[in-house]
Amino acid sequence: MPFALNALETRVLGCLLEKERHTPENYPLSLHALTAACNQSTNREPVSGYDEKVVEAGVNALREKKLASVIFGAGSRVQKYRHLLLNQFELQPPEVALLCVLLLRGPQTPGELRIRAERMFAFPSLEAVQNSLDDLAIDATPLVRMLEQRPGQKERRYAQLLSTEVESTDPSAEPVLVFAPPPPEPAAVELATAVQEIAALKAEVAQLREEFAAFRKQFE
Repeated sequence: MPFALNALETRVLGCLLEKERHTPENYPLSLHALTAACNQSTNREPVSGYDEKVVEAGVNALREKKLASVIFGAGSRVQKYRHLLLNQFELQPPEVALLCVLLLRGPQTPGELRIRAERMFAFPSLEAVQNSLDDLAIDATPLVRMLEQRPGQKERRYAQLLSTEVESTDPSAEPVLVFAPPPPEPAAVELATAVQEIAALKAEVAQLREEFAAFRKQFE
């Protein structure tokens, strides 16, 4: 693995890639906007509830790995962040789109990738998706790999290789037994669920406010 990103670093890098293409007028991202992007309730698996300090630690870790940088806008003291992935790898737009979806949503089939990458790159066919996946897989430094087919599954899934948390592809590997703690009380489960939902809603509202502010600037 070229970078062995953890879950937080993976989410931050995926968000920087996504927002550069979805909302270029708001890119690079402030820490506040980046946190909101990380905690979106849509197009994220799993949904997270990171606070700004945690996200800042994640983007700083990416900076140490030369995958992100910080800049200051003209006349602004607010730090903004951008990714440097294309400084490390020569990637075409369709490849960036696929890698972004894999970073944000985990392993996907070519069909899922075609649908979920559409806003970043409109693939004309599944064959085009497959061709881009093949290019990412056979490069000098492979960035994706095909996972073992699950029982009853028709399509193979692909996973990105920038992260440490990639599913095992060895069907002969022995399962690891984990002794789980007793299940939490129902009230605790309800509270945890409510906290996650509130965090996701706050993040979504923050993002909508930022997008609305950018929209208003167009008419000022």
